[in-house]
Amino acid sequence: MAANPGGVDPLSPRAKLAVTAGKAAAAVSRAAGRGSGSVIGGRVALRLDPDLLGRLAQHLDVVLVSATNGKTTTTRLIAEALGAAGPVVSNALGANMPAGITSALAGGSDAKFGVIEVDEKYLAGVARDVAPKAIALLNLSRDQLDRAAETRMLAERWREGLAGSKATIIANADDPLVVWAASSSPNVVWVAAGQEWKDDAWSCPSCGGVMQRPGDDWFCGECGFRRPAPSWALNGDHVLDPHGSAWPIQLQLPGRANKANATSSAAVAAAFGVPPQVALERMHQVQAVAGRYDVVQFMNRDLRLLLAKNPAGWLETFSLIDPPPTPVILSVNARGADGTDTSWLWDVDYTRLAGHPIFVIGDRRLDLAVRLEVAGLEFRVCDTVDEAVQLAPPGRIEAIANYTAFQDLRRRVGN
Repeated sequence: MAANPGGVDPLSPRAKLAVTAGKAAAAVSRAAGRGSGSVIGGRVALRLDPDLLGRLAQHLDVVLVSATNGKTTTTRLIAEALGAAGPVVSNALGANMPAGITSALAGGSDAKFGVIEVDEKYLAGVARDVAPKAIALLNLSRDQLDRAAETRMLAERWREGLAGSKATIIANADDPLVVWAASSSPNVVWVAAGQEWKDDAWSCPSCGGVMQRPGDDWFCGECGFRRPAPSWALNGDHVLDPHGSAWPIQLQLPGRANKANATSSAAVAAAFGVPPQVALERMHQVQAVAGRYDVVQFMNRDLRLLLAKNPAGWLETFSLIDPPPTPVILSVNARGADGTDTSWLWDVDYTRLAGHPIFVIGDRRLDLAVRLEVAGLEFRVCDTVDEAVQLAPPGRIEAIANYTAFQDLRRRVGN
């Protein structure tokens, strides 16, 4: 699709009314202190015009980004890269269901590109509405067990929804569930982005057989389903492009997972005509994403704020924190946005925190305390982050929290 020529407004009177009403509802929500208002604004707008999402996207070259982990950061990196080729509109704050996406696009009438994070459950529907030029699929793992389907069912939903898609699919060749889901599409660019968490990918999504995983490779010995040859790859601190050229990754964001996100982002940018060197240089400008990775001053201490929502996310986060004896605050809630089932705590290898002074806060701090006790770790349960910071030994504090606990933490420390 071509960008909106000359900035001409393509919206019908009904669509314009829906956009205006949605922005008004969002403004009221913000004034009442109930957040950004993006979700309620989108809901109001879609109630007035159910086809509004597609109308708002019709002048944009759209890329959708979906995954269990890393989609907010990858969305931000892609948006930064595509900014080299024109104005970008994006749901940068992570409101990734249709209402939030609609609110974001309502502010992008002059944009050329739409870079949209999409919740895994809604990917197929949003793709039908916005006719994307590209779709980035990063990973699938267990998450929000009371709300989301089992991972194999999510992969099947993706596979069915994307079958025959005209979009270029940029997919992680190292995740068997992603490969199976993407394989129904005729135009796939495979990226070797890695897969640290493998516990959701030991059975073949195609036939149910046991996956063989020698080194970085994987295949099913029963049906022959196997890892495709990637065109793009993360190789240490470099991105390898389809021509074999190596481009340095110089992110300010920490960790191997973010290098993987940058690799997928470079492949997406190339699909829109932005060269890897330009894309990666622009990604260097990103210092934090919606508060994630920020280092803040609180009670005369430095706190680094880290988000981890599920076992795969916690595993990646443990790999990037400073070594012992760096103090660590862990905060877990189980509200609606988190998923109310905390059984996932038992899938996380908390023994990786051995040697760290650990302080536990959050609504479900006692659930987490039981898990840490079984793991044989020493820790303190605290009522507030203030108490945890007061008790923590000297040095920068790593504060790791799941979704709503992270938002609580940001509000309290003034970030």
